[in-house]
Amino acid sequence: MLAALLDGMDAALCAFDAGGAVTHWNREAERILGWSAQEAVGRTGFAGWAVRRADAHEVQGRLMSAMDAPGRQVHEFALLRKDGSRVLVRTQSARVLGADGKPAGVYCAFSEVHAQIDLERAIALSEALLEDASWGVVLVDVDLRPTVVNAYASRALGGGRTTLLGRPLGELVVQGVEELEAALQHVLAEGAPGAPAEFWVTLRTAEGERRRCWRSGFLRLASPLAEEPVPLGVGWLFRDVTAAKLAQQEADRLRFRTSQLHRAARTAAECEDPIEAVTSLLDFALAGFADHVLLDLTPGGLTAGELTAGERLVRTAATPSDAPGPCLLVAGGSIPVRYGPGHPALQAVERIGSVRTSAGTGEAGGAAWAAERRWPRDAAHALCTVLRSRGRTLGVLTFLRAANRSAFERPDTAYAETVAARVAAAADLARAVGGGPGE
Repeated sequence: MLAALLDGMDAALCAFDAGGAVTHWNREAERILGWSAQEAVGRTGFAGWAVRRADAHEVQGRLMSAMDAPGRQVHEFALLRKDGSRVLVRTQSARVLGADGKPAGVYCAFSEVHAQIDLERAIALSEALLEDASWGVVLVDVDLRPTVVNAYASRALGGGRTTLLGRPLGELVVQGVEELEAALQHVLAEGAPGAPAEFWVTLRTAEGERRRCWRSGFLRLASPLAEEPVPLGVGWLFRDVTAAKLAQQEADRLRFRTSQLHRAARTAAECEDPIEAVTSLLDFALAGFADHVLLDLTPGGLTAGELTAGERLVRTAATPSDAPGPCLLVAGGSIPVRYGPGHPALQAVERIGSVRTSAGTGEAGGAAWAAERRWPRDAAHALCTVLRSRGRTLGVLTFLRAANRSAFERPDTAYAETVAARVAAAADLARAVGGGPGE
């Protein structure tokens, strides 16, 4: 049994008696040096066969010195292979005590230095990754539960390094967990993908829900000790790239809106009728920005201070309320809209600025909220901005979004005000040349 255990070891092992004669020599030692157990056992020391004669005395002395010292001793020196080539090995030697408690010999485990260094590097790399790497590292078992989490990943997932272990990912990720788990299952079944993948997830944290983007890479982990590859789980490496992705999205949005404004200006310049230029401007502005747009103008000659309860704002142009479509002039557009007191459009007139508002979460679908404000029933988010030209208020421009879209934000306000300035100029021109809205 002892012989079988020695031969099955991954490390090369030999042993010497008190006189320095080789007593044991396993298969790994034979693989490294080429000398079989029959050729090695019984020889005294390494002189003349496993070590150059010039080095034999020093090597033998360093190995046998372990008999006189407790613990292990580590040495590096060159040994000879059977074919005459040399190999640098790292040895760990320790004394063997006899039945009487006195040193009876030495055993020596050795391996090629480059193999030992590779192993040490691999261990050091894994420890560094699982401690203070600048990206998240999570080891997931075959049940898709975290087993090891480094410091970066614990911060990203919003928990402690130990409290996250063994918990389903669905307890940590509110949205996006299905895509993440599908990727992990694919890696277990098919292997790692060829390129990183990006996942948008919503996390549940003590401060509330957070939306994050993780650029992720995956590695399938298999046992090096099994005869056939047996998956142990998945190594998941990721970085939080939310800030970069949001900046990229904002840059893309700004580029698109600038392009739309440029195209709108060129198209409006070709319109003979200024009010036709207004609807063309609104069609270009609507793309990717809102679901509906409403243009309400004041009758000619009326100042903002003379508006009474919104009865004198006239719906001049609008998109269809029941389906997507272009912005068109309202037939016979001379009927007041009759907005109620405190309506966002009236607030925009009073402030001579912009007003953002959204339906409350308690209102079913926002239908009642929209109907009360005389907007299309699917409207859930609104942005009203005043139309000003030559120091006068000409009306209000209202953009509306449905509930499946995000609320209007500050950058959206800046864009709407830019559109409103161009629309106001065209509407003012329409009135100046006569026959425009409200005249």
